Amino acid sequence: MIVKETRPLRGRSLFNTRFAVALLATTALGGTLAYADEITFFAPGHLLLSRSVYDSPANIITPGVTQLPPGCTPGNCVTATADGTYPTVFNNAIVDGSFGITAPILIDEMLPFPSGDVVQTVHVPNSTERGVKTDTDQMVASFSSKSEIGLNLALDRNSVSFMGYLSPVSAIDVSNSNTPDVVDPTNPVPATDFRVIASVDRFGQFRFTKTNAYSGNNGRAAILNNANGANVYYTTGNAGNGSNPQPNGVIVGAGAQIMTPSKLALSQQMDPGQPTPVGSFSVTELGDKADKVGKDTNFRGLTVFNNVIYVTKGSGGNGVNTVYFIDTSGSVNGKPAACPTGSGVPNPAATLPTTGIAFNAANLQTQGVAPYNMCVLSGFPTSLAKATTPVPMFPFGVFFANATTLYVADEGNGDTTFNGTTFTGAAAQTTAGLQKWVLNTTTKTWSLAYTLQAGLNLGVPYTVKNYPTGINAATNLPWAPATDGLRNLTGRVNRDGTVSIWAITSTVSGGGDQGADPNRLVSITDKVAATTLPAHESFSTVRTAKSGEVLRGISFTPGTGLTHGQEISSLLCDFGICRKQP
Repeated sequence: MIVKETRPLRGRSLFNTRFAVALLATTALGGTLAYADEITFFAPGHLLLSRSVYDSPANIITPGVTQLPPGCTPGNCVTATADGTYPTVFNNAIVDGSFGITAPILIDEMLPFPSGDVVQTVHVPNSTERGVKTDTDQMVASFSSKSEIGLNLALDRNSVSFMGYLSPVSAIDVSNSNTPDVVDPTNPVPATDFRVIASVDRFGQFRFTKTNAYSGNNGRAAILNNANGANVYYTTGNAGNGSNPQPNGVIVGAGAQIMTPSKLALSQQMDPGQPTPVGSFSVTELGDKADKVGKDTNFRGLTVFNNVIYVTKGSGGNGVNTVYFIDTSGSVNGKPAACPTGSGVPNPAATLPTTGIAFNAANLQTQGVAPYNMCVLSGFPTSLAKATTPVPMFPFGVFFANATTLYVADEGNGDTTFNGTTFTGAAAQTTAGLQKWVLNTTTKTWSLAYTLQAGLNLGVPYTVKNYPTGINAATNLPWAPATDGLRNLTGRVNRDGTVSIWAITSTVSGGGDQGADPNRLVSITDKVAATTLPAHESFSTVRTAKSGEVLRGISFTPGTGLTHGQEISSLLCDFGICRKQP
């Protein structure tokens, strides 16, 4: 059930769930400070779910007339095959490889168990809302871009961050546009749009930071490192939508980035300049022949654990689909100290980076961002993504239950082979779903213990109210989506030795763009200590997206995981009363 839904006022608190908060603390002056007021905020311990809702009129596109991408130059144009009606609008992706439409971002606060009820809904500022003008803070997603708007708690756990675009709703092909300062003249999409990082705190206040990273493609996830005096974002994404050779800015603006948050309105922020990579990897570290420069770092998942940044790659024909970490322990003979052969484990003394890579600009076109400072996590795949043996994995989100137990969401292979009742390629997968990896502390190697799939019903189509049934004539496959694997996830370790995981599903279907399929939020509880697949563990569906809706990111609410003392200290800081660190 929907308990509350609110829409934001610019720069104000967004929520109308009321709490009376009484704070009592001893100040450094020796007196007693009392503060009591009625304020609005997210409740710690709840879940946040990001989603996007299609909100475009049919007449934004005229079939047989509209040229795509918008503003395309002769030779780079195709003619639209469908109008803006959902979901047939995404049949345009069959002719326009850059096709996408921007849409509003919504964030639901949900009860974690057992119901998954929505407590309140937050609308991220966008152009469809009253009072939002071209110079007003706003942000959108590209509706069918399945890798976007992942949610991550800041390292101090007081805000949640995600990425999108500085663009109005209903703009076409923004997800493959250039950024204003990194223009690739060979990109068939000539438009320019900043990518944007957003953070929302426990009181529903948004802050936005624009960037020129990820030109030609999309930013996917962001984490704010504001611990121990740091003040930087780490982000992941992909760049480039043109031909070789790619401009230097595209190469530099891919993969893992670092940037400083802004406190200013978007309209007041100065040009952010060139992107700043914080991590870089090349398949040459593993002894392989160099790939397309800048595409080995087509990263999606992102997390920070024990002062180490971890990212995943699970798409594209270049590089290696696997789990990586950024090594800050220096280099040996020009290679990361933690992995001189390309694969290893983090140095226990590792610290989080606060600056970017000091790369050699003269070698960008031949070596990419070098020197390299990233490693494949030991035990994870090192074979090329384009290899057929072994069959590649497709990792996305990651969650550490502890230092020796890692859960990895595998998105699945996207195989749409259909036998009349089932997507057989999806159903036959053995590693799609939730992988559990365990570290051997003697050999310092991770190994796959088992993959949780029960309850996902891989490859089995499901129906969604008001969503088409039957066959999509443009693809000769059924409209009805089926689960193919998992994307973003979050988790919680419970007192009874189990871990609860919530994850967003990926899909296969006959839709023109599978990223536009209504997907699901699922959950499962696993025994942390188990090393063989426990009987009777099965995923439950918490929520299925409606027609015209896609689910994207999942995290806990700001304030989750803080001790009582940390929470009081944080709340005091939010009201401008910060205790100095000893």
